[in-house]
Amino acid sequence: MSRTRLLHHVALMLLILYTGLLLYWMFLGFGRTLRPGPPYSYNIVPFDTIRQYWRAMESFPFRVWGVNLLGNIGVFIPFGILVPIIWVSMRSIGSLLLTIVIALVILEVSQMLLGAGTMDVDDIILNVLGVLCGRVAYVFVRKKLGITT
Repeated sequence: MSRTRLLHHVALMLLILYTGLLLYWMFLGFGRTLRPGPPYSYNIVPFDTIRQYWRAMESFPFRVWGVNLLGNIGVFIPFGILVPIIWVSMRSIGSLLLTIVIALVILEVSQMLLGAGTMDVDDIILNVLGVLCGRVAYVFVRKKLGITT
């Protein structure tokens, strides 16, 4: 098996495992329970939640604002690295972002409808930022290692 093919297989396995873990976190982890139906909790005002955490940073412990701001970025970094390794079409930043945004909207709406959390546009913004950070890391590592495929 070639080095490139092995890399693709390992990346796919990591993506499957990590996606499963992330879905668990989003729908069942951290004491969440599924309570489908109204009342629905959502925020569709961009940067509203981010602004609230930013302003109250000194009032809240790091585990509150850090998990909500930095955690939402960090948890999606692996997708920016793994997805372009597995699918060549996702190496285009436009294709990657379009796919990720659609997936995130579906996940956020599902969280809201299933009562597992709040649908928050700011989560989508932070998650996309995480994917972009991962994409930068992916490009950097490819250049550093001289990987062309």
